[in-house]
Amino acid sequence: MKRIAIITGASSGIGEAFLRLLSGGEKFDGIGDIDEIWIVARRIDKLTQIKSELSDDRIRTFAADVTKPEGMSALGSVLEYERPVVGLLINCAGVGFKGRVIDMRKDVTADTLNLNCVALGNLTGLCLPFMRSNETTRIINIGSSAGFLPQPGFAAYAASKAFVISYSRALAEELRSERITVTTICPGPVRTDFQSKATGGRTAEFTGLRKYVSADAGKLARASLKAAGKGRRMLVYKFSQKALHLASRLLPVSVFMFFERRMAE
Repeated sequence: MKRIAIITGASSGIGEAFLRLLSGGEKFDGIGDIDEIWIVARRIDKLTQIKSELSDDRIRTFAADVTKPEGMSALGSVLEYERPVVGLLINCAGVGFKGRVIDMRKDVTADTLNLNCVALGNLTGLCLPFMRSNETTRIINIGSSAGFLPQPGFAAYAASKAFVISYSRALAEELRSERITVTTICPGPVRTDFQSKATGGRTAEFTGLRKYVSADAGKLARASLKAAGKGRRMLVYKFSQKALHLASRLLPVSVFMFFERRMAE
């Protein structure tokens, strides 16, 4: 039976980094062989460009907006018709917008939650019936260290990543006996085009402390595949984010909000 990997948000950023690793032939213990790599994003031109560049016949492109019922239905129809084993699902598609909620367009919060939370949950539910097999299968959900604490000025994004962390933890426990593992990846800033999109093009590079703690997308993707292959439930990537994770569990939220206010001032 055909064994596939599905990557959302594969046209850029972390999703593209995962694709390049899997397409490059590098082996990861615990991941298993992949017969096809299904890459999902809204822009068919970027998907086609990446496939052409990588020259990998295993890659199949799916131009679909996973926040829309028709996008989910199109992918579901192919799964139902071909009945592959989804050996690896990587939920990378995500979006975030920086600014105060009161200053945002009305649809910004809905767009953030629909992609980061609803679509991730719906796609996972769509793929789960195709994951049962004699081999262990893996789900990788891209969370963020932003999900550890509320973030004024990035409220909807941080809240959406808190959902990803909580949902993934619960799902991992539910699937404990199913030979399906769920790994949540929690990096800090990652050097992709995310920063430019989040600021509406105002800032493309990280500044201040984030400039020094930002991560490389390729290295993050490699560490994520290794963690998933070992069946780890969470990977908090880089020492700075591990320290933040520990502090978020030890100190009251009010302490962090105080420093957020002082930094804003």
